[in-house]
Amino acid sequence: MFITIIRFLQAWRRYNRSLNELSRLGDRELADIGISRSEIPTVAWKAANA
Repeated sequence: MFITIIRFLQAWRRYNRSLNELSRLGDRELADIGISRSEIPTVAWKAANA
């Protein structure tokens, strides 16, 4: 169980890092990489758990 908590916290940190980085991009830059602003949380979560 302890390992599960540690892994979740690590994924959460990766999620927040990705979320912040993607949120800093402009709409044009996001379009260039093929995502919209509304997709940022989903993309960040998938990246954190990959």
